[in-house]
Amino acid sequence: MSVRTFHGGRLLLALTTALTGVVAVASPAVADPGGTPAPAASLAVAFDTAAARYDVPRDLLVALGYAESRLDMHARTPSAAGGHGLMHLASAPGVRTLDEAAALTRLSPAALRTEPAANVLGAAAVLRSYADQAGLTAVTRDDVNGWYGAVARYGGASEPSVARLYADTVYDLLRTGFTGRGEAVAGRPVAPRRGGLERAAVLGGIGTLSTDYGPAAWAPASTSNYTVASRPGSHPVTRIVIHMTQGSYAGAVSWFQNPAAQASAHYTFRSSDGAVTQSVREKDIAWHAGNWTYNTESIGIEHEGFVDNPAWFTDAMYRASAALTRSLATKYGIPRDRAHIIAHREVPGATHTDPGPNWNWTYYMQLVNGITGIGSGTVNTEASSLNVRSGPGASYPVVGSVADGATVAVYCQAVGSTVTGPYGTTAVWNRIGTNRYVSDAFVLTGYDGYIPNVPRC
Repeated sequence: MSVRTFHGGRLLLALTTALTGVVAVASPAVADPGGTPAPAASLAVAFDTAAARYDVPRDLLVALGYAESRLDMHARTPSAAGGHGLMHLASAPGVRTLDEAAALTRLSPAALRTEPAANVLGAAAVLRSYADQAGLTAVTRDDVNGWYGAVARYGGASEPSVARLYADTVYDLLRTGFTGRGEAVAGRPVAPRRGGLERAAVLGGIGTLSTDYGPAAWAPASTSNYTVASRPGSHPVTRIVIHMTQGSYAGAVSWFQNPAAQASAHYTFRSSDGAVTQSVREKDIAWHAGNWTYNTESIGIEHEGFVDNPAWFTDAMYRASAALTRSLATKYGIPRDRAHIIAHREVPGATHTDPGPNWNWTYYMQLVNGITGIGSGTVNTEASSLNVRSGPGASYPVVGSVADGATVAVYCQAVGSTVTGPYGTTAVWNRIGTNRYVSDAFVLTGYDGYIPNVPRC
């Protein structure tokens, strides 16, 4: 049976489920703020159906989607690299997963781009085709470690170290486990069979470091995507421009290496841990701002994620990026203020909105200016646990809890709704993780209210 035309996601889901006869039960919903999610039940069925139809390990399929998009459709808009949907099906020079999915599933490109169930089905079909071409059998397909080559190929990277970065990201998620959009994948031991990529350089390892900024890995962009110069002699460096990748970390680094991209940035940061890769030397002109004058006089810094989902905006990424910006400001004499450290959307003529409304400029600029402390405190609820909320106030959704007596790190403090607890009445809220806040009224920090040298959120 082939599926050629349909109307809407529910019909597509019914059709694709009918192809396999799979009946699935949704995973319990887990809060993951922002973005444009598919309903948790529909997403669970979509993964069940796709994994069963194409004999792809389900958790591997979910991990790939989580690495690409946090399982988010992002309002059905494409990524900066031309990828679509939660599985990032792409139709661009050198990366044709969308076209391959259309041929394999006989679903229309429009459905594959916009319907979550079709998007997942298409990705599974492509992965299975790569596995078949690599010689995986029905027996070897059961071992998730044998799919490494197929995952690396799916990422579309032309350079081995970036292909390894992409596939390692997916397998690291399987190793550690993760939750999001109603999916919960438990961590497990993995030993991926990397084949030829075992010899590929590990970005950040010996021999791949930046000569401009010590912590950065070096993965050069295609020479078709930037202009060679000799800055600051040829052009003054007067600004730093902050971007969001509108895609994954490995995907952005790979895209800058694609000659068709006609875009690049000097540096790209990873959301999970603040790791950074340099793609263009600081002396050269990256094509990042959409304004030639600003390109010639600025350093472009990309950050992994999408503007509509604050889950990507981690403290690790903020702090690592601010350390680079602080270093660049010192090196080039750039004032550490918002007139010189700007958003991409603030560039004259910009058509982009990044880094978007979820980027916390107050927090970032305090980090850039050296207010970098991390406080700590002990939770006292006089009860069993304390609710953790997604924002600084009692009206925000509960996204977890911390036990009475637990020690928490305080990355920054914000003003929110007023709460009364064991330590008085206060409007101060402590951010103890990405989109995770608790009232200071329940945390013994050693200070009355604000903690010295801890930034404001």
